[in-house]
Amino acid sequence: MEIKGFIDASFSDWDGKVSSVIFLPMCSFRCPFCYNKSLVLHPEAMPTIACDRIMKYLEENRKWIDGVVITGGEPTNSKDLPNLCSDLKTLGFPVKVDTNGTNPAMINKLIKDHLVNYVALDLKAPLTQIEYSKTSGVNAARFVDHIKETVRTLLENNVDHEFRTTLVPTLHRIEDLERMCQTIKDCRKYALQNFKSDVETIDPEFQNIKPFSTDEMEAFFQAAKRIIPNTILRR
Repeated sequence: MEIKGFIDASFSDWDGKVSSVIFLPMCSFRCPFCYNKSLVLHPEAMPTIACDRIMKYLEENRKWIDGVVITGGEPTNSKDLPNLCSDLKTLGFPVKVDTNGTNPAMINKLIKDHLVNYVALDLKAPLTQIEYSKTSGVNAARFVDHIKETVRTLLENNVDHEFRTTLVPTLHRIEDLERMCQTIKDCRKYALQNFKSDVETIDPEFQNIKPFSTDEMEAFFQAAKRIIPNTILRR
């Protein structure tokens, strides 16, 4: 198991919980606005953190940590993800997995084997090949059906979940968001968040794009909330 990053205590990665965050390398996407550039493109240049060291920290601090988030990159690309989840559950921690939805078989396994308590799926665009290719930075033809399957899995299974979208000028319009909402309108939570421009992105041009204004984000929020009442806006 290659672990390329670890946050010992986060107040923002799992709503209502103090969580530790584990970062796994590599991703099937190359989203131009992604700010985990090194983790996605050059994980071999990053030091590997020993899993035993993380487990030791968690065991020693279990009374302060409410849960563990596994993110990336794309964690479902790791065949060892079920073992990592199992080890965390053995220590008594609830587990959250962040995913882009491209590996429905892995998500289904984690749910069926009770290895995950919460799944967050990053929904990047309306689920068409052209639109998803634009936001993911790759030819999404082979991924769209997989993402649709993961969406169905989350909506049909009794697992706590959220869908979330990072809204990016030049990529998202309110009508796009409304179509996305129709796809996931029965979800438990939908979180909207604004694009960050003050970080290094996979496509350098996106570092010069100004994020949506407060008023524009509020307009997105109200549009989503009309379809999905349990929409939240993350500041």
